[in-house]
Amino acid sequence: MSIANLIFEIDAEISRLEQARTLLSGISSLAPAAKKRGRPAGAAKTAGVAKAAADKPVKKKRKLSPEGRARIAAAVKARWAAQKKAAEVLPE
Repeated sequence: MSIANLIFEIDAEISRLEQARTLLSGISSLAPAAKKRGRPAGAAKTAGVAKAAADKPVKKKRKLSPEGRARIAAAVKARWAAQKKAAEVLPE
């Protein structure tokens, strides 16, 4: 028996087994669809997530005035000066 003939018989047997499996399991002769993992498409819409997001009020973006920015800058500079003074007193 030649190798080519043996391969042909194996392919024929595989084909017969696939047909038998198809008949027994009740699926079509097409390739079985693999079950997808993860959240199904459109699940967020059906769960009402989009509606809940639409119900939230839109917050306005807060702006910092130039005076407020100057106060913050002065406070940071004072903090840095205090840290520098404390470091000079206690050398590491």
